[in-house]
Amino acid sequence: MAATKPTEPRRLYQEIADQIKALIAKGTFQVGDRLPAERELAVLLGVSRPSLREGLIALDVQGNVEIRGGSGVYVCPQPEPRAAKATPELGESPRELMQARSAIESAVIILACARGTPEQLKQLRTIVNRMRAETERNRMPLELDRRFHITLAEMAGNSVMARIIATLFDERHSPISAKLSSKYENARTWKSALKEHEAILRALEARDPIAAQAAMLSHLHASELRWVGD
Repeated sequence: MAATKPTEPRRLYQEIADQIKALIAKGTFQVGDRLPAERELAVLLGVSRPSLREGLIALDVQGNVEIRGGSGVYVCPQPEPRAAKATPELGESPRELMQARSAIESAVIILACARGTPEQLKQLRTIVNRMRAETERNRMPLELDRRFHITLAEMAGNSVMARIIATLFDERHSPISAKLSSKYENARTWKSALKEHEAILRALEARDPIAAQAAMLSHLHASELRWVGD
């Protein structure tokens, strides 16, 4: 008898998206309606606001709703036949992704502080300088951001951690994370991120592991808030 492939557990944002789809199918929310305010809808569904936001983003990706910045979330004509199907997996939960990065990178930076070479610190300074130049041109230096975090992992001298961090970072390109980035990342948020990278680098240059870890945790928490709020 052939082995049965285990079913992958569903993510919370999928379940929330399905709940909202069911309300649309029942007629609770009609095409063209603006959904209730985020706080009200979160209470109605019994979920947190960050989790609700991920569910709404999943629906936006599928075309069930449209998120209009500064206006609200509106019900779209429901795509067929996808509307009747369960919400597919669209990538890792961005909130859980950032929490995982915080756990791993807060440990990595302690090792980087102890093991990083002067040459590697120069590489980080070059990366930050290039990030500053890009943000001053109102460009979003995503690849430089990736290089910064991977260089830190390389400074720690652990290739396994470097691969894990690269994998977690590259989840930014999943459908749900990419949609969040397109809606909530801009030149202003990247300028804030640049300041956070500069704080991390200053602590590393001072060989202060406690300050470096605090700066990293502050950066990743701020990144999470910029994505999915609190």
